Amino acid sequence: MLVAVLQAYAQTTSVSGSVQSASDKGALPGANVVLTRTADATKTVTATDGEGRFQFERVAQGQYTLEINYIGFENFSRSFQVAGAPVNLGQLLLRDGATGLQEVQIIGRAPLGEQKGDTSQFNAKAFKTAPDASAEDLVTKMPGVTVQDGKIQAQGEDVQQVMIDGKRYTGEDVNSAVRNISADMIESVQVFDGQSDRAAFSGFDDGNRIKTLNFVTRKDKRHGYVGKASAGYGTDERYMLGATVNYFNGEQRITATGLTNNINMFDFSIGETPGGGMRGRRGWGGGSPNGIINTDNFALSYNDKWGKKMEVGGNYNYTNRDVVNNQYRFRDFVNSDTTYTENSQNQDITDSHRFNFRLQYNINENNRLLVRPNISIQRSQSFTGRNASTIANGEELTNSINSDNADNTTLNISNNILYSHRFGDSGRILTVDIDTRYTDTDGDTYQLENTANLMDPERDVTRNQFINLDRSNLAWSGNLDYSQRLGENSRLQLEYNISNRNNDSDRRTYDYVENESAYNSFNAPLSNTFQSDYVAQRFGPSYQYRTDKTTFQLNARYQYATLRGESQFPEQYPVKRDYNNVLPSAEYEYKFSKSTNLRINYSTSTNEPSVEQLQNVLDISNPLQPRIGNPELDQEYQNRLFMRFRNFNAETNKVFFMGVFGTMTQNYVTNSIYTRDVPFELPENYTYRPGSRFSRPVNLDGYWSVRSFFNYGQPINFISSNLNLNGSVGYSRTPGMIDEEINYANNTNFRAGLNLSSNISENVDFNLSTTGSYNLVENTLRTNQNNNFYNHSTNLRLNTIIWKGIVYRTELNHQYNTGLSAGVDNSYLLWNMSLGKKIFKNQQGEISLSVNDLLKQNVSIQRNIAADYVEDVQSSVLQRYFMLTFTYNLRKFISGEAPEMNQERRGNWGGRP
Repeated sequence: MLVAVLQAYAQTTSVSGSVQSASDKGALPGANVVLTRTADATKTVTATDGEGRFQFERVAQGQYTLEINYIGFENFSRSFQVAGAPVNLGQLLLRDGATGLQEVQIIGRAPLGEQKGDTSQFNAKAFKTAPDASAEDLVTKMPGVTVQDGKIQAQGEDVQQVMIDGKRYTGEDVNSAVRNISADMIESVQVFDGQSDRAAFSGFDDGNRIKTLNFVTRKDKRHGYVGKASAGYGTDERYMLGATVNYFNGEQRITATGLTNNINMFDFSIGETPGGGMRGRRGWGGGSPNGIINTDNFALSYNDKWGKKMEVGGNYNYTNRDVVNNQYRFRDFVNSDTTYTENSQNQDITDSHRFNFRLQYNINENNRLLVRPNISIQRSQSFTGRNASTIANGEELTNSINSDNADNTTLNISNNILYSHRFGDSGRILTVDIDTRYTDTDGDTYQLENTANLMDPERDVTRNQFINLDRSNLAWSGNLDYSQRLGENSRLQLEYNISNRNNDSDRRTYDYVENESAYNSFNAPLSNTFQSDYVAQRFGPSYQYRTDKTTFQLNARYQYATLRGESQFPEQYPVKRDYNNVLPSAEYEYKFSKSTNLRINYSTSTNEPSVEQLQNVLDISNPLQPRIGNPELDQEYQNRLFMRFRNFNAETNKVFFMGVFGTMTQNYVTNSIYTRDVPFELPENYTYRPGSRFSRPVNLDGYWSVRSFFNYGQPINFISSNLNLNGSVGYSRTPGMIDEEINYANNTNFRAGLNLSSNISENVDFNLSTTGSYNLVENTLRTNQNNNFYNHSTNLRLNTIIWKGIVYRTELNHQYNTGLSAGVDNSYLLWNMSLGKKIFKNQQGEISLSVNDLLKQNVSIQRNIAADYVEDVQSSVLQRYFMLTFTYNLRKFISGEAPEMNQERRGNWGGRP
């Protein structure tokens, strides 16, 4: 038997190659590759990777036909013979489709797209957008793609990576990247779970998947430039000046962006609306930013291919930002009839430089090298003034007026080196991954406090202190992977990882001495020096089994970690922890058909406590909410389960996704709250403030959460539109401790929504969405304080060309809230609109008059749920202003002509031709 197996193994080999465009030799990622054995018509299917490469393992001897198809290109076919040696077909060149894009006449509806394994590919021609639309306008019409809290989500997960023609977009913000690509440049959009660089190099999935959008551009739009420049001035001295240019020359892409404004815009992009609009004022990471924000920003990104073997990408970003934000906070505590109210004035000024670079060197077909250095430096100046009160049973206990004035500078340097070596065609791969990171923070803070003790006026507190912080962190890790092919469908990998994180924190507090007019009195009880060193070693095997329909991977890791730390003052305290953990993980994927699949993933991880959590020093920056660290903390152990089912029917254009996410954490780090006696020693000079609540991190078991979601999309033919239905059910159980009693905060969430987007014509572009969310909050302590609240959000965006270049745009956002605290505005309608006139040749210029928040109702409300309280926070926001804006669109491609801005995007999804 063993001899027979070895003979069969020896009679098989591999077939590989790369797929490129015949016109510019650019790689074609996601191309569908089918290998058919002539003798019995057995088919094996795969897709090209991000660099256009493919490989079939364990191919038996015989005659074969290879077929390749890719949207926008002619189908490719080649027959060849497989003998005993590996077959490398080299560069396979696909020619552009025989019919030019300008000549296409589609009768009926354009195909929406197709499902290719775990990649959903959408045909951009199936979705109609306005002439000056961005990629964001395009993708949010597609099934399963939504905007939640300002973040683009696909199939229920935040999009974390953007690629253009299979090359990573070297930038820092996904939303900015998507808004900086013109919709009419896009041939198709691919949605998939991108693997980490290490997994892509080694061939073994490490579980670090990130939701990715890949924009495949049209062939006639890969050489030229696209840009936009806008200048506007309005009432209340509101202003905006911004410009962006994208230059394309095959593999080379350069983007330059500049912006200065005081209307809460964080960046400028091709997809910007006149006067900023709701879309323009999204902060980093999404969501409408709170406060009144002035921003000066310049960014430059570069992507290119140097020669045939080297791919590079870099990004530089400079930002100066001034945020003024006034807040009202109402906090209702779980275990008593005590509430906390706070009115605060906040100002944050940040000045930052960020640079990142990526270089991938494909040395030869067996060796690859990736280097990714990053550096950033940021200065942050902040001021916070609070007027806070604690009230118990309707009686005010304490009133505190306090302020913080801080100036911090932070330096971050990191570098990652990844090397992979393939041992010919033996199936063996060696991968080395080395990561280094260094962070240094130096800061000064001045704190003032005047707290009135309304129960005992003789115990009023006045404080004037200076705090100096010097903190550094040095971390490094090394990872070694070795994988071996075991047979036709199996691989085995051995992994060893070692990592080290060293933290050094020095926090010193000084009291103000009146007769010396200086901060000369060292306050040892409120000072702390702490050093920690965390070393972890992890090793174990991984087994992978893969067929045309099934993929299964099982990983087993043993981890041994040590945590050593020492505090010098206020007292000497050594920390010594040893951890032994088994970290299993597994992944299973089954393809029911070409368009339907199921994926299940299980993983585990650990998380050691931070320096701030370990430091046994009292923090009274908020006198009524003091905090102290806990050197007795243990690391967390987390279990995660993920399941997703997808079905994409290309014939009916119906799409269905559903998924379930679950997390369970042992030794969960949460807060222990003390309203009476505390089990730890307080500084001798500390004065108790009535109603104050001490917070200290502790480990508790019992945290878990689960969330499910679904999305169903289909065309609505009779109104030439696309409909998406979505919903989710979530539950979280968060443990906490209040006066030595354990409380579990249980939060159940139900959400349902729909999105209707137009597919009528370029002259009428609308998107209507509505989402309702109902939350049930239950506490095991004081169940009479359980709370249910409801939020409903309805959004309408309409762009229409009325007549001869006259453009009307309107954006409405209605928020309805119930169950919030008294004094917090429950509902509002935010209405933005603009009226513009296209001018110049090809309508590349526009003069527009816009109004932001026409009804002057804009507010910001946020509900936060913790183990010991529920709070509502209302923040100041930018309200009504009018603005006159001039905009000019830059568009030129290799033909030397600027395309008409009203050029029709032919084909639709369910509409008339």
